[in-house]
Amino acid sequence: MTKSQKVAADITALLRARNPLLWIVTREEARVEGYLVEAAGAAKYIARTWDVAAGACEIGGNPVRGFGDTQDPGAILQAISTVASRTSGEERVAWILRDLPVWLQGPGAAATLRSLRNLTRKLPGVPRNSSQAVIILSPNGDVPPELAGSATVIEWPLPDREEIGALLDAAYGAALSAAPDKIKPLNGLRDAAIDAAVGLSGEEAQACYAKSIVQSYCIDPLLIAQEKKRVVTREKVLEWIDPIPGGLDAVGGLDAMKVWLKQRTLAYSPQARAYGLPAPKGVLLVGVPGCGKSLTAKAVATAYGVPLLRFDIGALKSKFVGESEGNIRKARAVVEAIGRCVVWIDELEKALQGATSGSSDGGVSSDALGFILSWMQDRTSEAFFVATANDVSVLPPELLRKGRWDELFFVDLPTPTERVSVLSAALAAHGRRTTPINKEAVSKATSGFAGAEIAALVPEALFAAFADDGREVTTEDLINAAANVVPLGKTMSEKIGKLREWAKERARPATAKVAITEVGSNVRALDL
Repeated sequence: MTKSQKVAADITALLRARNPLLWIVTREEARVEGYLVEAAGAAKYIARTWDVAAGACEIGGNPVRGFGDTQDPGAILQAISTVASRTSGEERVAWILRDLPVWLQGPGAAATLRSLRNLTRKLPGVPRNSSQAVIILSPNGDVPPELAGSATVIEWPLPDREEIGALLDAAYGAALSAAPDKIKPLNGLRDAAIDAAVGLSGEEAQACYAKSIVQSYCIDPLLIAQEKKRVVTREKVLEWIDPIPGGLDAVGGLDAMKVWLKQRTLAYSPQARAYGLPAPKGVLLVGVPGCGKSLTAKAVATAYGVPLLRFDIGALKSKFVGESEGNIRKARAVVEAIGRCVVWIDELEKALQGATSGSSDGGVSSDALGFILSWMQDRTSEAFFVATANDVSVLPPELLRKGRWDELFFVDLPTPTERVSVLSAALAAHGRRTTPINKEAVSKATSGFAGAEIAALVPEALFAAFADDGREVTTEDLINAAANVVPLGKTMSEKIGKLREWAKERARPATAKVAITEVGSNVRALDL
């Protein structure tokens, strides 16, 4: 049974229980009405519709006899009340009112509100054979306070995997029937195409499949996934970030963490679902600034082939009471709707500072902390969280316990081998993959450097080489650029030492064991 079928079954029960007013929150009017008609039929009701353009209509679109001009909202409510007052010879009707919410707002809404309130008081007690029910369709759940006690609010879910799969099969089947010689086979992409469309409305999914078919004569999951960017942009509570090319290969070093992350990609396959593997929750990356934590978050999305959403808690704060909390809840709803994605929370300790230090932000930080805790504990979607933090001392202990995250990694300053890897990735990013550079010499000259500091040497050296008659960059250019940098290993040596001490028994190292210890560099002290 799909999510929509479960909600429809609940509506059938509510109608049989004679609930007079159902407030359905959805943007998918056509799809939801189909389920409402079935739910009404199961409860022995006939479904009819009303809107300001067509008035009262049967499901087929024909006007309802005897209702006359009912484009006015007050007139349809009065007509329903009149039918409910009769004792015999009438049909049980569930009225689906499409446009009523706009007539329940503002100074001129008093008469319509009063008519609706009177109707909801009357309907539960009318005879069974003339029973009437009111179902209001609305894009939001802003029920007027006058109706709060009588309206049952139901948020209609977006199509789940089963519904999306049915839409995909219908679109592909229709295209195959129309042009069997042109349409390419799915070639095992059905699950990927379904995953790509989860989070879209039914109409959006159909439009994406149709666009993919007319453009490439096949179902292209990448094209469909791009439509999700429009959904996120529309809601304005999360930032869509384009994943970096190359995936985890673009991240220098951190081999132990990258192996762990790559293993988790297996959990999203159909075989893993059949085997019973749970969907990964996410990772918390703590450690030295500039050593690849944020870059890893971007690379994970590329490696997993899913959208990357940045959850900026500070940007959701508002000067209006209650709006910040509403934005956070909306962000959660968007993530739930998107389905498979990577949610990146950067510098978590700063975003949640008010939750632990008593900041006067109206409880927004505490709300955000509660959001993250409950999300990590009870979430149902396949979103993968990647949170980064530089100062773990201010994070609440309940956020760090095992079970909130699949793993907690400590990211330290890069080892000599990792510095070579970081330099190689930075050179490749600037089109210098094959340039002859003595990377070991540069690694030795950058002892105590953070990964970001090493990567920054490449454009600095390129500027110097370009200014010198546009020659090719050399090892000497990179070493000269390094000589002008005071590395993070020196400027933050005390803080880095405390981080390492904290991580000894609390976090998993992101770097595999190395076969060399840098003596006197105050960078790493390893027992090998």
